[in-house]
Amino acid sequence: MKKIDSLIQSMLQSYARNADLTNMQAAPLPSKSCVTDLTHRLESLLYPGLTDCVRNSDGMIYAVGNRMSEAYQDMVRLIAISLRYAQTCENCRMRLESTDLPVEEQAEGLAYAFFEKLPTMRDVLRTDLHAAYMGDPAAKYYAEIILSYPGFRALAIHRMAHILFQAGVPILPRMMSEFAHNRTGIDIHPGARIGQGFFIDHGTGVVIGETSVIGNNVKLYQGVTLGALSIPNPDSSMGVKRHPTLEDDVTIYSGASILGGETVVGARSVIGANVWLTHSVAPDTKVLYVPPELRFKSMGTPSPAKN
Repeated sequence: MKKIDSLIQSMLQSYARNADLTNMQAAPLPSKSCVTDLTHRLESLLYPGLTDCVRNSDGMIYAVGNRMSEAYQDMVRLIAISLRYAQTCENCRMRLESTDLPVEEQAEGLAYAFFEKLPTMRDVLRTDLHAAYMGDPAAKYYAEIILSYPGFRALAIHRMAHILFQAGVPILPRMMSEFAHNRTGIDIHPGARIGQGFFIDHGTGVVIGETSVIGNNVKLYQGVTLGALSIPNPDSSMGVKRHPTLEDDVTIYSGASILGGETVVGARSVIGANVWLTHSVAPDTKVLYVPPELRFKSMGTPSPAKN
């Protein structure tokens, strides 16, 4: 036991030295499992009959009622936890000021406002679904896109997280986005502003930064980065646009990196695969790398073996 006691003391000393890696004194944080459960419930509200066994309108009324009630209560609780933490955290970049309104009432109002916006968000999501269907000949059914396309799932979760982010909810929107990132390989910051009819084809490795602005009917392929240039002082860059703007009807092919807050890709432009772009592009422009020189060398035909 003495050996174990010494290990415990050593670990406690590590906690004291590295307080940023602990949360022993501050208010609790939302748990990942609870955020995962909330996200699943919200997804079931978006697609009734597709993610469950409900098949008739009467059953749907009861199912939606139960799920909305559960999701609403979960959201109020998780928003309240997030607000308390953001009001008491130490050494954080954005500490929220306490108000006279109790945290529970703030959380209730924010959750109610979120669910008010959900029907309109579904209208936008329908345009994303149509964009995926029209943009990918391999898609045979709308349901196939909803149930199996990682880009569509990441975007749906982003649109919900973005509502919370815009309302000023701390922590929870980012945790929802990172749940989507973990499940789909697509990293969309909840602050990114994305227009209607957005389609991410394949999706793996796509990164869309916090201050990105994306217009309507934009299409991205796998491995695209909408990122920031290197920032010497992150604290001085809060609230500053650091990520690019894509205007309407832009297409970005796989592996392209579009960087910088002043970079604007004009409407109807096409950015080719693996392009590195840090300056603006006029509308109706195609940006491509000059094809590299390829050398072909014959391996020859093996000679027959000699006896």
